[in-house]
This record gives sequence, C-alpha cells and structure tokens, in this order.
Amino acid sequence: MQTAYGIKFELAGQSSSDVQPLCVSHYADDETQVVIKVRVGPGPHQKVSLEVNDDSEHQNQLWRKDTLTQDLQRTTFLTKQAGEVVACFSNVLEDGYNPDPRYVRIVDIDFDVGAETIDYAKLAETEKLRPMELELRKLEDLVGDILENMEHLQEREKKMRNTNESTNERVQWFSTLTMVVLVALGVWQIFYLKRFFRKKRLID
Repeated sequence: MQTAYGIKFELAGQSSSDVQPLCVSHYADDETQVVIKVRVGPGPHQKVSLEVNDDSEHQNQLWRKDTLTQDLQRTTFLTKQAGEVVACFSNVLEDGYNPDPRYVRIVDIDFDVGAETIDYAKLAETEKLRPMELELRKLEDLVGDILENMEHLQEREKKMRNTNESTNERVQWFSTLTMVVLVALGVWQIFYLKRFFRKKRLID
C-alpha cells in the first residue's frame, strides 16, 4: 500500500502590493527523491505562483512556477540535505481588482518522498514482476525508508544527547565558578569591613 501526503486548501486573492504567501512543508532526508504534484482550481482574474525552497540557511530554490493552471503539474528533485521542503503559494489579483471573498482558488498539493515516488505499475511492466513480487518490492522499499528514518532519528538523538551533556558540563563549570567568586567576595568583604572598622576605632 502506498502512502500519499496530500493537502487541499483555499487560497484567497490578494493585491500585488501586499501579498502574503501561504506555505506548507514536508520533511525529507538528505539525498532523497521528492516529487511534488500541484493542481489549482479555476478562478478568474487571479494568478497563482509557487516557489519551493529548502529550510537551509541559504533557502535554496528547488522549483518555481509563476503561473499554475488547472492541469496537474509536477516536479522531481533530489534533496541536498535533511530538512523541511517548503512550498509557498501566492495568489495575486489582476490590476483593478480588490480582495474579495469571491476571489479564491482551490490548491491541491501532494508530496511524495523516497519510496513513494516510485511508479510501481511502470516498474512491474519493465521488470515483468508478478503481483506477489511487486508487493514484496513495495514492502522492501518501505522497510528501507523506515530504516533510513530510524537511522536519522538515532543520529538526531545522538546529537541532542551530546548537546545536553555539553550544556550540563558548562552549567556545572559556571555554577562552580559562581560559587568561587561569591566565596571570594564574601571573604574580601569580611577583611575590608574589619579593616574599615578598625580604622574608625569601632572595634579592637
């Protein structure tokens, strides 16, 4: 059984001067194939555009489509690093038209990641696989994806554990230094006050 991650929503038309993109995202591991399929419903006097970036520091652009139509449009790319794949939609009204509840378009977007991007019907035809062999191939690919996700989670857990241990060590050193400074200040204050009171002849 193949899993698909589909999102369907309404995208209101906005003036070109104050467009606020609406973004959706999906996580993907590094060196992973991703297929994005988009279909936009009808809507007069509106132009829907799409920009797909990763969530890296440089926000690398993975795909851009200035005018989306009712036809199914798709793109395939390979991720460079693990992280969120972010798809941002903008719906701009033509000049002379103002935002209105009537101006809205339905957007349907599907993310396929890893084994989900494989066309098993085409694969079965190419490799002449029997139905049972095809199901086994699907299970094999699915298990491979699960193992990769588990390895990624273990790596993240390791990094978080190392970060926590490093933070705890720094906190311990900081606490120790704080105690030493406080004790030193306390001792210094005692000697200073003693000398001060002796000068004033308030104590012997």
